[in-house]
Amino acid sequence: MPKMKTKSSAKKRFKMTASGKVKAGQAGKRHGMIKRTTKFIRDARGTTTLSAPDAKIVKSYMPYDR
Repeated sequence: MPKMKTKSSAKKRFKMTASGKVKAGQAGKRHGMIKRTTKFIRDARGTTTLSAPDAKIVKSYMPYDR
């Protein structure tokens, strides 16, 4: 049986935590920051963990990172 391939875009964008959750960069911070609230910018710092339905999709893209 051949190995499954990992989606290259997924391995660049996501990391797995030790407990199996998916870490991702915060969305909505690329441009247009002048119209965002200070609270949004502050809360959107660093990384976040994906919700369970989104994490399920990402895990299907990365079969060997579980």
